[in-house]
Amino acid sequence: METRTGRLSGRQAEAARNDGVILDAAREVFMREPGAPISAVAEQAGVGVGALYRRYAGKEELLRTLCSDGLHRFVALAEAALAEDGDPWEAFAGFVRGVTDSDVHSLTVRLAGTFTPTPELHELAAHASALANRVFRRAKAAGVLRPDLHANDVPMIFEQITAIRLGDAERTATLRRRYLALVLDAVRAQPGATRLPGPPPSAEEFGARWRPEA
Repeated sequence: METRTGRLSGRQAEAARNDGVILDAAREVFMREPGAPISAVAEQAGVGVGALYRRYAGKEELLRTLCSDGLHRFVALAEAALAEDGDPWEAFAGFVRGVTDSDVHSLTVRLAGTFTPTPELHELAAHASALANRVFRRAKAAGVLRPDLHANDVPMIFEQITAIRLGDAERTATLRRRYLALVLDAVRAQPGATRLPGPPPSAEEFGARWRPEA
């Protein structure tokens, strides 16, 4: 019985590794081209299309899994920032750096509109947004952020930084950190800052991007 349990555990571990390979491949393929066929993921992962379909019913399910994975990572980063009881600025800046370095925001934005989100995915996205808003409000209440900065400005900052994407992953990461440092200096409270023009993006503008493309 113990041997059988060990074999089952080994099969489960192998299945988890294979699933990780498929998700990594899907992330790379769909970041390049969201409209790519599922066969491109199988080729990138080095598995047969049949093996991929045994794990995922289709491209929609694979895209939802990728988005869910990204949101869970985002949630973990926000929760870690909220658990910090030290410098409010460092907690906020660390959260922003973590999201940028992990590339979770660019993944979810890249996939927006390419599939139909489930109610569970909508709920997870709302939870992630609520946590990020808590991180923002705590920093704002501490006076470390410029007064005209809005919570809805932060996702746009993520988009601008993660739009930097070169062929070399290490160089991409270095440049993102370089320009993020400039942006963080710009959003930190300081005297004499030029007031931001126009209103921040609305919730409706963000939500419209998640409607599946016709």
